Amino acid sequence: MTRFPRAVWHFAFALPLALLAPQLSAQEAAPLPEPQSLQTDGETPWIYQGSDVPQDKEWLWGEMDNGLRYAVRDNGVPPGQVSIRIRIDAGSLHEEDAERGFAHLMEHLSFRESKFLKPGEAIPTWQRLGATFGSDTNAETSPTHTVYKLDLPGATPAGLEESFRLLSGMMREPVLNDPNLAAEVPIVLAEKRERGGAALRVAEKSRQTLFAGQRLADRLPIGTEETLLGATPQALQAFHDRWYRPENTVIVVAGDADPKVFAALIERYFSDWQGKGARTQAPDFGDPVAPEGADAANPIGEVAVLVEPDLPRTMTYAIMRPWRPVQDTIIYNEGLLLDALSQAVINRRLESRARMGGSFLYAQVQQDDISRSTDATFVSFAPLDEDWKTALADVRGVIADAVANPPTQEEIDREADEFNGIFESQVEQASVLAGSRLADDVVNAVDIRETVAAPDTVLKVFRGMRAKLTPDTVLERTRALFAGDVIRATYVTPSIGEADAAALRLAMQQTVEADSSARLAGAPISFDTLPPIGEPGRIVSRGPIGLHEIEQIDFANGARALLWQTDSEPGRVVVKLRFGSGYRAFGADDAAYIALGEQALVSSGLGELGQEELDRISTGRRMGFDFGIDDAVFTFSAQTRGQDLADQLYLFAGKLAMPRWDTNPLLRAKAALRLTFESQETSPGGVLGRDLEFYLNDRDGRFASPSLAQIEAATPDGFRKLWEPLLQQGEVEILVFGDFNTAEAVDALTQTIGALPPRKPIPVQAANRIPGFPQDTSQPIVLTHRGDDNQAAAVVAWQSGGGFELVRESRQLEILTSLFNNRLIDAMRERAGASYAPQVSSKWPTDLASGGSISAIAQLEPEDVPVFFDAAQAIARDLATGFVSQDDLDRVTEPLNQAIRRASTGNTFWLYQLEGATRDPRRIGAVRTLLVDYTQTTPQAMQALAAKYFGDGGGLRMAVIPQGQVLAESAPERVETLIGR
Repeated sequence: MTRFPRAVWHFAFALPLALLAPQLSAQEAAPLPEPQSLQTDGETPWIYQGSDVPQDKEWLWGEMDNGLRYAVRDNGVPPGQVSIRIRIDAGSLHEEDAERGFAHLMEHLSFRESKFLKPGEAIPTWQRLGATFGSDTNAETSPTHTVYKLDLPGATPAGLEESFRLLSGMMREPVLNDPNLAAEVPIVLAEKRERGGAALRVAEKSRQTLFAGQRLADRLPIGTEETLLGATPQALQAFHDRWYRPENTVIVVAGDADPKVFAALIERYFSDWQGKGARTQAPDFGDPVAPEGADAANPIGEVAVLVEPDLPRTMTYAIMRPWRPVQDTIIYNEGLLLDALSQAVINRRLESRARMGGSFLYAQVQQDDISRSTDATFVSFAPLDEDWKTALADVRGVIADAVANPPTQEEIDREADEFNGIFESQVEQASVLAGSRLADDVVNAVDIRETVAAPDTVLKVFRGMRAKLTPDTVLERTRALFAGDVIRATYVTPSIGEADAAALRLAMQQTVEADSSARLAGAPISFDTLPPIGEPGRIVSRGPIGLHEIEQIDFANGARALLWQTDSEPGRVVVKLRFGSGYRAFGADDAAYIALGEQALVSSGLGELGQEELDRISTGRRMGFDFGIDDAVFTFSAQTRGQDLADQLYLFAGKLAMPRWDTNPLLRAKAALRLTFESQETSPGGVLGRDLEFYLNDRDGRFASPSLAQIEAATPDGFRKLWEPLLQQGEVEILVFGDFNTAEAVDALTQTIGALPPRKPIPVQAANRIPGFPQDTSQPIVLTHRGDDNQAAAVVAWQSGGGFELVRESRQLEILTSLFNNRLIDAMRERAGASYAPQVSSKWPTDLASGGSISAIAQLEPEDVPVFFDAAQAIARDLATGFVSQDDLDRVTEPLNQAIRRASTGNTFWLYQLEGATRDPRRIGAVRTLLVDYTQTTPQAMQALAAKYFGDGGGLRMAVIPQGQVLAESAPERVETLIGR
């Protein structure tokens, strides 16, 4: 059941909130006939048939005479939005051999052209309605289903009805012809290419090994080049007729309107849909079957050793059982919760073993039902070095202990407290769950053939079973998790000869001794027993900032706070602390310590609390501790709740006032960096991730990824020598926005942030470190990767600016880059099929006077790199000298308008805009113009902005091509066609 987990697993505002509400809601639509197919009057909804799980009364359920089922509900998060999901019960497992990839290709073709949409009109049509391509309008194809997704912001009656009409045409009558195939197959092949490389090879071979003998073994949703190129309109029509029918369709709608309106619209546009011919039953997906000769004493089935020189070592083995439909009852879900708790106990032990300096970097177990093909328990881990046998034995030893001996009640209670805290938080935040999330939950429940439950039901069921959480019951469920018909394994290694299938099989067959050393014990820790940060701080000023009920508090020690008590997100408090100088603090040779700081600074502890103590003291609490390095400031951030806020503030203040320097987290972070170092060159995207910022910042060493030599040379003493003074520098600002008691929060701030010792000033040399942009851009930068020969990436970038003086101009740049992005997608994706998802983005640091850039990026084939260069530069020139229509502007400003309106309902949105405002009050005033700045402009203004930043269209060019290849010549005649001249 979707809501019973199997494992407890920038924008801003410009106007008052009331003025940000959508101008019109779907509730104002013209009257529709009453829906006829709702399951009311005591009828059991279709999703709850055979279940005793209490129904979530927020949902209305319906089943039409043609077999189509639907679920609808009112949800106002965010205000005005309507989230629509259409699930077709057909994925890659429903394909015949010659149809591999057809389910995914059908998804693409449905967007290409359909009964009510001309070729290529889907994207601009929904952009005009305020939906952003790729996030608000999207689809997914899995082995078991295809889901079409639309999040329609600011849904007007006309826009909502039009959306249902268009979607009905896409589902029922996509236009499947040769021109559409010719346009869309290259895009799918580009998607396949961009996902290819070593990681895909490993995924494919692992799938073939773990699911041997089942359809899942050789049916990736992306398909094969052979079947995609061989697709015909007739074959695709046959696939569509077979699977796209009302009996295979579920429509889910959650949005800010009367759910009966949604039901009526579904019935209006889908009730007369009839399938063609007799309904086809889904194929048998198959069961995991042990190979000949395997038995209970020797259950080891298929194993594989995969050698990929550029990938880190990883091992996965799975205990496989047949998947069967279940009766989704309360008893069944109590079993799932017991399973989840059992896994949590083992995973905490494995993490403890890794922290103690074990033979593996990480390890975890997870039970999962995979694609209605197997119920399996997966064990995965990363050996620290070539001694994979020891790592395997160590991981299996921890599991053997869990299977042989019951856990302690203390261990069980600790995980139960964690679960209880999570479920409590879900209840508190139920009213602010986004409609898109709720719709996805129903879709996922349908996919696994289970039900949905409201958060309070989950909490009630869990609390009702606490008496069952005993060592014996957990042991029983643990043993079941590690019992199965067959065990299969894969090992990925960069070294030839390090292992082979025979060695892996033999190692899996070895008897291991139960290892109880990782069992965690210890007295509970309370914040009440910890030393104070210092003498309570003194407030020197306190007052409103002139925006809503937000107030500023200044302390005698120089710390400043912004507080906004609001119940717009019940149960949630977002906290962000800013200090220091960010990237300005470092020198050119500090790359390794920068990367290690991001990974190990928090986990190295504070005061009396090491990593294990930090985990223990926060058990059952909603607390976090994220560390970030920004352009000119360091940040701590977390999401917490009112009752945990004081202790959350203590953690932040304690890290600054009394940092701890445990060695093991640093050594573990070094091991992680070593293991991932080589994998950065396995694909063009990996190389860009490693090197792009380095080159955009004029080869400034602060923005380089550390070399292997730098990683090896880093020491605990060096780490502390760099980071200890940085934690002491720079005035502190903290922002606390959300649902809390103001008096209690002020008292907690006085005891923590206000009690910090005086801060040291940021050194002058750090304050003056400003990143630069390369001045010589005459020749492209050419880098290489060690991945597939048909993969490349390209970037064209232009220098922009920085600082708060021109912040309104930086917002207008977002409109310009959106215009650029639409044209680039049209050229490189829609016209050429050369790139699946080219992107244009703008970076504008507001804390620095420079350092901004505009970047156009695409992954493509090597021979298309010069085409991309020329196309991007030509589009830049056209924007600077050519014409932008009002429709062009509407297609980008309306999605920006809706994005701002949606984002403005969340606390994080406000916090993001106001961080830094205690030192720079201009940020407060600037929010008042934000909506106008992002959504109102003219063609002339865009042309002037493009002329300022793009000039003649030049810019820095960077290519990442396969090793051994050279950059091809440009093809200007092709570019003329691509940009529509």
